[in-house]
Amino acid sequence: MGVKIKDIIEPERITFKDLEGRTIAIDAFNTLYQFLAIIRQRDGTPLLDREGNVTSHLSGILYRNASIIEKGIKPIYVFDGQAPQEKSETQEARRQVRAEADAKWKEALKVGDEATARKYAMRSTKMSPYIIESAKELLTLMGIPYIEAYGEGEAQATYMVRKGDAWAVGSQDYDCLLFGARRVIRNLTNSSKKSLEFYDLKKVLNQLNITQEELVDMGLLIGTDFNDGIKGISSKKALKLASKGQLEEKIKELPDDVDNLRNIFLNHQVNTDYKIKWNKVDYDKIYEFMCEQHGFSPERLENSIKKLKTLNTGQKSLEAWF
Repeated sequence: MGVKIKDIIEPERITFKDLEGRTIAIDAFNTLYQFLAIIRQRDGTPLLDREGNVTSHLSGILYRNASIIEKGIKPIYVFDGQAPQEKSETQEARRQVRAEADAKWKEALKVGDEATARKYAMRSTKMSPYIIESAKELLTLMGIPYIEAYGEGEAQATYMVRKGDAWAVGSQDYDCLLFGARRVIRNLTNSSKKSLEFYDLKKVLNQLNITQEELVDMGLLIGTDFNDGIKGISSKKALKLASKGQLEEKIKELPDDVDNLRNIFLNHQVNTDYKIKWNKVDYDKIYEFMCEQHGFSPERLENSIKKLKTLNTGQKSLEAWF
């Protein structure tokens, strides 16, 4: 999802140790989609409780956050608000892709092809009010704050980094850089073996020898969630246009309201009246919510509870954050 600029930017490689004590504003929807796509049974069926409710996202929230909190990282989740009208075509296209994938998943299940079924099941991932609200409920029980954005969660998280309420944005999407996120972390997972991708916006712009405004224009030519771009314009070609001073001329070929699109990235409406507060973990209610309501294993839950109680650095318990 998002703008395709991976081919022209090189990440720095960092470890979880580099993030110790840091606050990360996590793109909630981006992360929930990861959990819903990946945490599935072999045939692609999501984790379900006895009532048939999806619980894949709850598993991801619990175990990933317990893991990163144990490593001394302080997460804040940022949920999307109302998407800009310009995103409606992208959203409809994604709905169609999910519907087609869902049909192919069910076809593969009928013939017992688990590998194919799982592949299409992952592509059929969709959000629902239940998933969003249950995710917020678990975050609350874990004492983790979340913020409601007016629009795009990435833009809200970017604002929080600029304001100093978070050190970096945690997201898989490169759109964060177009929104102006000073620091972006990718691959913020449970595993300490996998290196994290780190992008410093100032360094990225210096390496490409462009301005923030030019990065946005390049994105508009390549194509974003809010416009289709121009066919044949890749990230490398857009960068070449920027180096030759030809972006402004090329962007006139877009059939869109360019100023409006630029404003989505450069002047996105954000929630400035939010409050951030980490609360104490409610262990009893987490047990009730996860085990009694949603059928999770008490033994596995206990391992995550231990991670929440004590940081792996040998410092004080998590209570020191409050």
